[in-house]
Amino acid sequence: MAAVQERLPFEDLPEIPTASPWCQRWHAGQHSWQHVRDGGFDARHYQVDVIPDQAPGKAFVLTHHYSRSYPAVKVQFGLYEVAGGERRLSGVAAFGVPVSTAVLTKPLPELRPYSESLECSRFVLLDECPGNAESWFLARCFDALLADGVRGVVSFADPVPRRTVSGALVMPGHVGTIYAATNALYTGRATTRTVKLLPDGTVFHARAAQKIRRQEQGHEYAEAQLRAFGAPPPRCAPVRVPARPNPP
Repeated sequence: MAAVQERLPFEDLPEIPTASPWCQRWHAGQHSWQHVRDGGFDARHYQVDVIPDQAPGKAFVLTHHYSRSYPAVKVQFGLYEVAGGERRLSGVAAFGVPVSTAVLTKPLPELRPYSESLECSRFVLLDECPGNAESWFLARCFDALLADGVRGVVSFADPVPRRTVSGALVMPGHVGTIYAATNALYTGRATTRTVKLLPDGTVFHARAAQKIRRQEQGHEYAEAQLRAFGAPPPRCAPVRVPARPNPP
């Protein structure tokens, strides 16, 4: 029987405006907004520290970031609310290793990747954080990275909204306002590509599909993503058994 490839649904989605006075917040994967005029941020109520154990930061990102994923991370910082004598994790910034060295060497060719340059791959604050908390948090992260020898950071903004198969909005799009506020330099757009979304609106990356095809490390997680939405188990690769010599 010949295999049949169903045509995937495609949709050209408009980008959000590139300038906005609103600060985006997240809680349990749902976004909210605070206007910059509201202000209210008081640095005396917050601290920024390295999270030495990846588990708390990873759990925070998986719970609150719209991507529901956690990449390879070299260092992660936590924004802690310390008002009232308590210490509560209110935000996470993760800096790590991109899927390709070119992500770092193309915009920052003079810096050694992974030591002098990193990617800011996840940045998420809870919705109750006051306006302007992002830029203050990010600036503290940059100070700490510079002291550790990191001289350049690359990050990407995704201005295209994403929806579930039922039409629910899971990510309205963002254009990197916090990076512009901290004097980041816009170096151009990434390579044009078609993004494949799972029914819950999360992205199924081409690298994950490659891991399945080649049965590389991490293919189990990628396969589980597809099977959670009804995909059949992957067919096992044939195992070659060497022929035994005939007995004399």
